[in-house]
Amino acid sequence: MSDSEPSTLPQPDPIDATILTSRAGLATFEHHATLGSTMERARELASLPGCPLPAAVVADRQSLGRGQRGARWWQAPGSLAVSVVVDASATPQAAAPAVWSLACGVALVESVALLVPTVEPLLRWPNDVEVNGRKLAGILVETTPRGQAIFGVGVNTTGSCRDVPPPLDNTMVTLPDLTGGMLPREPLLAEFLPRLFRLLAATADDPEAFVPRYRARCGLDGQPVTVFSGDERLTGICRGIAADGTLVLDTPGGRVHVTSGSLTHPADIWRGD
Repeated sequence: MSDSEPSTLPQPDPIDATILTSRAGLATFEHHATLGSTMERARELASLPGCPLPAAVVADRQSLGRGQRGARWWQAPGSLAVSVVVDASATPQAAAPAVWSLACGVALVESVALLVPTVEPLLRWPNDVEVNGRKLAGILVETTPRGQAIFGVGVNTTGSCRDVPPPLDNTMVTLPDLTGGMLPREPLLAEFLPRLFRLLAATADDPEAFVPRYRARCGLDGQPVTVFSGDERLTGICRGIAADGTLVLDTPGGRVHVTSGSLTHPADIWRGD
């Protein structure tokens, strides 16, 4: 998140902890006005012996929000920034964090589409949600030595692209930009979290459980894409995802299954400077 103030202050968006924990099936919930990072606080909770799970941490404002590969994550104050800790110790190794990120994306995009029917959010492999080619939400998944998974999710439920720092102003979008109004966080969390927990449970039994739902929301299918991994790049036409969650590309050298990487050129990663 940028430390600069938005041009318009966000509307009040309270979260009733009692209602949310009941509707979302949470055992632990924290709501902070300001945090460096919800992921950092979620890691602290995950390290506490006996911390009841699932746990969720929400912050109205983050000063050190981040995304994949060292990128900074910008959000308008009051947008949804949440990190969720779940027990993943019984999950098969086949369901790696990369697969969990895709499953989380499915739960998130379905929730937004249900609550905001006029918006058509699509999934951008491996960890973004886009509308009309602009980033609306991002996902970060980590594991802990204690066998937990931590899902960091940021959704631009408030604010405007007018407040986004360059060069992100040409790549991001907010729900107020799209609909003229904010999306309250409580109903989004109450829809998204149970959907995520159900999908994670289904994926634990069947690692391919999320795949048909992902394919239905894949925004890259049929599009030319370039995947960056270290100093290497691979360009091809996206053919969706395979049953194991890998990205399928038709390249000049043949069909390739990509297990990891980024669709953002390393020079274009925003680090808040």
